[in-house]
Parts: sequence; C-alpha cells; structure tokens
Amino acid sequence: MNFSPVIGTFDETMRFWERFSRPLVFVCTTFSFRNLLRMAVLIQLRDAEKRFGDQVLLNGANVSLVDDVKVGFVGRNGAGKSTLLRILLGEEEVEKGEVIHHPNLRIGYLRQHDPFHEGESALDFLMRDSGEPDWRCGQVAGQFELKGDYLEGPVKALSGGWQTRVKLAALLLHDPNLLMLDEPTNFLDLRTQILLEHFLRDFGKAALIVSHDRAFLKATCSQTLELSRGQLTMFPGKIQEFLEYREERREHEKRVNATVVAKQKQLQRFIDKNRANASTASQARSKAKQLERLQTTEIVGDEPTVNIRAPRVQPRQGTAVRCEGLAIGYPGHVVAEDISLEIEHGQRAAIVGDNGQGKTTMLRTLVHSLEPIEGSMKWGHGIEIGTYAQHVYTTLDERQTILEHLEYASDPETTRQDVLAMAGALLFRDEHIQKKIKVLSGGERARVCMASLLLGTANVLVLDEPGNHLDVETVEALADALKLYKGTVIFTSHDRHFMAEVATNVIEVRDRRVRNYFGSYETYCEAVEKEIDEGERVRNANAKASGTAPKTGAAKGSGDSRQDQKDQRKREKEVKNLERKIAKLDDEKKDLNKKLLTETDPGEAVRLHDQMKEIESELSEAEERWMELSADQWE
Repeated sequence: MNFSPVIGTFDETMRFWERFSRPLVFVCTTFSFRNLLRMAVLIQLRDAEKRFGDQVLLNGANVSLVDDVKVGFVGRNGAGKSTLLRILLGEEEVEKGEVIHHPNLRIGYLRQHDPFHEGESALDFLMRDSGEPDWRCGQVAGQFELKGDYLEGPVKALSGGWQTRVKLAALLLHDPNLLMLDEPTNFLDLRTQILLEHFLRDFGKAALIVSHDRAFLKATCSQTLELSRGQLTMFPGKIQEFLEYREERREHEKRVNATVVAKQKQLQRFIDKNRANASTASQARSKAKQLERLQTTEIVGDEPTVNIRAPRVQPRQGTAVRCEGLAIGYPGHVVAEDISLEIEHGQRAAIVGDNGQGKTTMLRTLVHSLEPIEGSMKWGHGIEIGTYAQHVYTTLDERQTILEHLEYASDPETTRQDVLAMAGALLFRDEHIQKKIKVLSGGERARVCMASLLLGTANVLVLDEPGNHLDVETVEALADALKLYKGTVIFTSHDRHFMAEVATNVIEVRDRRVRNYFGSYETYCEAVEKEIDEGERVRNANAKASGTAPKTGAAKGSGDSRQDQKDQRKREKEVKNLERKIAKLDDEKKDLNKKLLTETDPGEAVRLHDQMKEIESELSEAEERWMELSADQWE
C-alpha cells in the first residue's frame, strides 16, 4: 500500500487526509460487515467498555467473529487481549455495551491450567473429558502423533508440548465451531507447532488466536485483529500485510502531523503579529478560527514504537566455546553424548530440536548450571556470559524497585535516560518503574531480567525462550537489536520468525546427539515439515486400509435417493463456484480500495467509486445466493 503523493501545502494535506481516512475506515471495518452478510456471526461485541483500575482496556470497542474465519489477535502486552478473551468466553462482563453469542456457538478454549487427574493416561483423559469411545479418542489423538506410551502412559509425565497435543485432541472431540487459543505456541517445539498449524489448516471452522509468533499467525490466520488504545480494528489480511500497512500509516501520520504543526506555527505567528493592529485584526481573527479548526485535525499517532539495544561490546575473533567428547544430562541419565562442536565469536547459534531432546540441558551446561557428565567444554579468553532463562527471575532481589535493579545491573557508562528507555521498551513506564520486584508477576520479573541483561556488558548472550512474555513488536525489536550485537548469541526459541531473523547457524539436538546442521533455519523447518507430511500420509493410508479413515461429514441415510445425491452435488458445485467468484470480487474490491487511497485526480476517483459500486452490487447478489445454499449449515 503506497501513501504517496508527497504532501505539499496545508490545503493539499487536508484534502489528501480526508480522502485517505475514509477508505481507511472502509478497509478496516466494512470488510467484516460484508462478511457478516454471508456468514453466521458467532460472537459480536458492541460498544464495549472495560477498565482495569485507571487503565482503559476497551473504549467503545466493536468486533464480530464469523463462522469460517481464522483471526490472529495482536496488541501490546497489557493492552487487554486476555481480558477480551475472558469477556468473549463469558468469564468477565463488560461495564458498558453487550456481547452477543450465536445460539449454536460451541467454543473450544485452550486453557493453560492442568486438567488431568493423577495417574490417568492421555486416552483415559480424552474419554473422560469427551465421553467418546476409546477408538474415536485414539483416532483423533493420532492426528497429533499421540500413540504408544504417549497415549497409554501417565499424561502428567508428558512434557508441556505433548500435554498441549492432548488438550488439542480434547478440543477437537467436542466439535467446537470457534477455537480460542491464547499464546498456543509458547513452549511448543517446531514439530508440535507444525502439527498445530496442520490441525488449524484442516479445521473448517472459526478461530481467534492470540500470539506473538508472526510465522505461526501467517500460516494459520487470514485476518488480523488489533487491540490498541481501547479500540479493536479488524484488518482484512495476514499479519505481515497488517504490519506493513500499519507502518505505512504511521509514516503518513508523521508527515501529516509535521505539516499540521508547521501550519499551526505559521498561523500563530500571523495572529501574534496582527491581532493588535486595527487594520489587520479581522484577518487575525479569521486566522484564529482557522487555527482552532486545525487543532482538531491533528492526528493521534499509534502507540510509541519499541526501541531495544543490545550490550555495547567490542567484536572478537576466534572460538567462543569448544566442546570435545562432551556428554550432558543428570546423574544416572545421559541426555546427549559424544558432542564435539565449536561456536565462533560473532555467531548467533540457534539450538533446535524436539522438546525433551536436550536443548535446555545443553544451554544449562554451557553456562555451568549443570556439570558435564564427561568430556570437556572450554570458553575463550575474556568471555563474560549473560544468561536469560525461564526461571532466572527467581534470583532477583525482591527488596529493590525495578529502577534500582536496572541501574545496579547496567553498564557503568549507561545513563539514567538509557535505563528508562530500556524499561519503557519492556513496558515499565511512568510510576511502574518504581514498583518493588516483590509485587511483580512472573512475566513481569522475566522482562526485568531481559532489560537488565540488555543493559549489561556481556559479550556472550545465552537465551532460553527470550520471546516469551513479549508482544509482536517487542520480539521484532529484540531481533533487530541482536542482529546489531557485536558479541556471540546462543539461543533457543519457539518463535520461528525470530529464529529465522536472528540465527546465523543452526545446532540440532536429536537422538542423543548435538551436531551442526548444515543449512539455514528455514531449510531445517522445511525438513521437519516434510517428515510430518510423510507421517500423515502413512497414518492416513493405514487408516484407510483398516477402514477407520476419519469421516469428513455426516453419513448419508440409506434411504437417500440418487436424485437427492445428484441435487446435493449440484448445490455443492454451485457453492464452490460462488466462493471462487466472491473471492475474486473481494480481491478486485481490495485493489480498488488501494487505488482510492492514493488517487489524487477527482475525475479518476469518481470513476473508481462507480466501479466499486458495480462490484459491490455483483458481490451482494453472489453473497445472497451463497447464503441461500448454505442456510442449512445452522439448522
């Protein structure tokens, strides 16, 4: 989306902004309204208001979720995303406005708490939770590679990633038509993330997904919902398109604001110079009225962008760490052995592998939290290691305030302004910076640790899941900072976009071995996906051969006539043709919207508007026919 032309005079700016702002509202709001015409509205939020203390979470917010759209839900940490989920679930109430649920709504919510009983297997849990027979539970569990000991053994003994697979299978057994997932990829390995993506791809119903993982949102969601300053905005595109659009909108707002401010100063100078002069007083009054109108025109920009810097260190040459014949693990349990590898200064090494293979064990051994079982590990001369791990916040001094801790942990040359800027980037602003650490949540303490690490002097950073507890923009800012960092980074993360952005080389932990992976992180992801695809093909072939292939719809009654089946096929064909037509018209309308955003010629704008009306009319007819054919979906 291009926001040219270059802004010139004030009048040109105002005319351009008027043209720009109207299509902007149309793009972000009427797309959802049009979808409502042809789709069942599962949940609708109208004029909702919600506060948390002095913070306004929702301020006249509106949104509709419809029956076959998967929506990625983004917003800054603390904006109120989890609160909105609880409101939609009916667990919290709005102070004003209303929440409307479709009578046939069936929500599947992936909760973070542990729903398992002591000693029960995954299969026992699925049968207890769903009321379905064992063969059906096993069939659905197979979609998430749950079999053997993973299905029959104690479910509480499974890792967090495998327990998430069990919870997803349980959701599917309840046949929901709306999934709500809150940070579903946290602590999931790559294989489980891809399985979850495949599940969502094949799930033919709606989903609302809160996530800071851009790669996951891009793979699963066709629309993007943002919560910012108490307002909800539905964008008709994927996360990357939304972020690009938002950045261009910000740049446009900066240009418009600069023009407005310049014009304000010009008018104020004229008023100050001429209001006391009788011959020009009327002109001054006229300019004052213009200034008053102009002040209401200035655009309120988005929330401030995030800026993060990594420690300022000198680049070094040679080997940062060398492992020879290393075995890692715990007393009586070897996790990986015969490890021989080197990591060079300046590299950003991504540690990859399935959960339970030993990624965290490897990191803990590197930072001396665990002693090697055998072999040697040697760091280079002059190394200062900075560590971020999921529970590192337990070492914080609870008597200190956030500001006191950050100033204590930072480089001696760091200014108070640098400390405040880093704290603000990690969402500790204004009076929050004076909070005692003892009153902070686990997520807040983790962000304090991240801030202190980045303000320090370490020339090696060892990071275990650094993106957890951060929002999309902060993760992106952290990636940018690490790419500019002159030291060495050894890290693991479930966020594929972050991994691909930061990693210069890949180290794989698999089958009791730790070795360099000769390829990029993207290549590694492709290889894992191929393995999963092959496993799904084998599983489907076995299910088909045994006569237990998953059913894709309700079975036909034995009394159905051939004519009924013929009519049904005809309707299905027409529905598919209509869906293709609607998608084509949607694309044409989107293109026209883009042209309207940048068009400056009034005659051409009128022509585009007329063309838009024709497409809307044709689209409305197609949608009405689609609704007629699809009406029995909700009977």
